[in-house]
Amino acid sequence: MHNVEAVLALVVMAILVAAVAGRLRTPAPSLLVVAGLGIGFLPGVSAVHLSPDLVTLGVLPPLLFSAAEQISLADLRQVWRPVTVLAVVLVLVTAVAVAAVTHAVDASITGAVAFTFGAVLASTDPVAVTALSRELRLPARVATLVQAESLFNDATSLVLFEVAVAAAVGGRVTAGGAVWHFLELGVGGIGVGLLTGVLAGASLRRTHDPVSQAAIALVTPYVAAVAAHAVHVSPVTAVIVAGLMLGRRRVRSRQPEGRLVATSVYEVVVFVLESAVFAVIGLELATFIRELPRADQRTTVVLLFVVTLTLLAVRAAALAVPVLVPGGRTGPGSRGRAQWRVAAVVTWAGARGVIPLAAALSIPATTNTGAPFPHRAMLLVTATGVVVITLVVQGTTLAPLVRRLGVTTTSTDLANELVLARHALAIAALDRLDGLADNVEAPRSTVDRIRAELQEQIDANRYVVETDEPPNGDSAATLRSSVLEVQAEELARLRLAGDISAAAFRHVQRQLDIEHTRSQD
Repeated sequence: MHNVEAVLALVVMAILVAAVAGRLRTPAPSLLVVAGLGIGFLPGVSAVHLSPDLVTLGVLPPLLFSAAEQISLADLRQVWRPVTVLAVVLVLVTAVAVAAVTHAVDASITGAVAFTFGAVLASTDPVAVTALSRELRLPARVATLVQAESLFNDATSLVLFEVAVAAAVGGRVTAGGAVWHFLELGVGGIGVGLLTGVLAGASLRRTHDPVSQAAIALVTPYVAAVAAHAVHVSPVTAVIVAGLMLGRRRVRSRQPEGRLVATSVYEVVVFVLESAVFAVIGLELATFIRELPRADQRTTVVLLFVVTLTLLAVRAAALAVPVLVPGGRTGPGSRGRAQWRVAAVVTWAGARGVIPLAAALSIPATTNTGAPFPHRAMLLVTATGVVVITLVVQGTTLAPLVRRLGVTTTSTDLANELVLARHALAIAALDRLDGLADNVEAPRSTVDRIRAELQEQIDANRYVVETDEPPNGDSAATLRSSVLEVQAEELARLRLAGDISAAAFRHVQRQLDIEHTRSQD
């Protein structure tokens, strides 16, 4: 019962702090880790020891799935080259750089142990990046670059981590074996994710109950993660692939009512899990600091700041390469300035978070000989400390930096996209109105009324459908539903083609779903 009460108290505290963060206009992750760290040092607070499996299989799946669903494949195709370089090459370079400075700070840390530590911190964290950038109006390509990199680089860093741990505990590791292990984890995770996505999509198409559809959407990431874990491939990759698949088929695989229910459920689940996990990061750091041997404290402080600066320096150097940075909509004279501004934002947005913490917790307690894993306590404190520093320092200054450098879209940009989307939807529906009316044998008065509404939207370039009376019978409801389905298909086409941003897509789709629900009443 004590554990249940502790978990409940943690969740309530995290929710309250997250609510306060909104009022203070401070990123919730930043305030949560500070609150968790402060509470962790209070007298009488028990030590917190989080299981890595709990993080990987219990907390991460819905958070990763939600982040993956928001990425458009059309936007991803535009930035796949820099994402690939950042998710593979930069991760490897970062791991090597961190290993080098770690060994330089303390020569007693062997190369294998130092590389293990480097692999832990080599990748940015999708949960932290998504949470920190949620309220930022970044340009579509910049937002996709930041989020896609944080999703895909975890597979690389986790494979490097497993290879490094095998070497550190005394196992025999070859280059060929490492490459094969990388392919096994990555390709296997992709396979499990594809299979899960196909099965989930088929289940959603055959289910018409909104609550059941929401339940399927909620359980899908857990199925992908547990299945991948059972066959010893990457759960992170499996969840991400499943999320990308269902996100692409979001319109066709779910009923509007199901999308609305699932969206509401996911918003609550993501809010609670994010709030709790960032608070736990602060609590974990307090626990690790209390358990750190006094002899390692000085080295840990030095290592913490050196490694943090190394992560920023390596990332800034990589993003100084123009080909890795979207230039944005700029003229010839301002393109260079725009690129360095975007590079600065992308560099500063590379926060560490939940996945690096899970990797650090996975460092084994002993080697193959039964001896304690070298410097494990110091590595845990340093890794968690780096996570906290990036969440607090970079998290609280990211929004001011974005505003200062002007790497943001304005409300006018979003309004223009909304007008474009609504205008295109109304035209598509009007073009097919007569055919839809014939299919349901709707009265001419109903057809004329809907035609007038659509024409008004086209003339005014805005989406407003207001009636003072309920639909005239079943045929009117069916016709209006069919019109809205055509608009949903056109909206999906616009998003797939990259003509509108994810923010505009979600805004208009929610309006369509609400209108569809009203038409069924």
